[in-house]
Amino acid sequence: MAPVEPVSPVKQIVGILWADRTVLENGLDRLRDCWGPMDYVGDDILFDITDYYENEMGTKLARRWISFTNLIAPESTAQAKLICNKLEFEVSGQTQRKVNLDIGYLDHNKVVLASMKYAGQKIHLTGGIYADLVGRYKQGRYQAMEWSFPDFKDGRYDQQLLSIRKLYLQQRGNQNS
Repeated sequence: MAPVEPVSPVKQIVGILWADRTVLENGLDRLRDCWGPMDYVGDDILFDITDYYENEMGTKLARRWISFTNLIAPESTAQAKLICNKLEFEVSGQTQRKVNLDIGYLDHNKVVLASMKYAGQKIHLTGGIYADLVGRYKQGRYQAMEWSFPDFKDGRYDQQLLSIRKLYLQQRGNQNS
């Protein structure tokens, strides 16, 4: 029997989808309250790949990627997803969301997002929370999986994810991976 190996900590990330700047700022404040300081706050990237969220959140949506200074245990992502679900409504101040918080993590090999929706490739973690592998690091970038959302596939987030990866590698002491 193989010995149980310790699990390396990972970099907690959130993809924030938003249209209302006030709601975005409130969301960022609440995220800091939950998980501490952020070491990366990306630029806003137009989210024009689908109109799926327009009825709920409005038009002219943007996505911004952030990461937190403190590394986490990957299994804490399930509880973090539940917290983000509550925050989405709290910061919106209404019965419908005005912000979507896609929480997950990255490490030097992959990007994983938490999901409440079942699909064949997702792995159940606990209590209806699934892990969704959306990208694998290969040939200098996180390459989207065949099931990943189109906005992950077109490369628009590549530079932000690579910047977060660089921070992660520096924290782990292996800049050359």
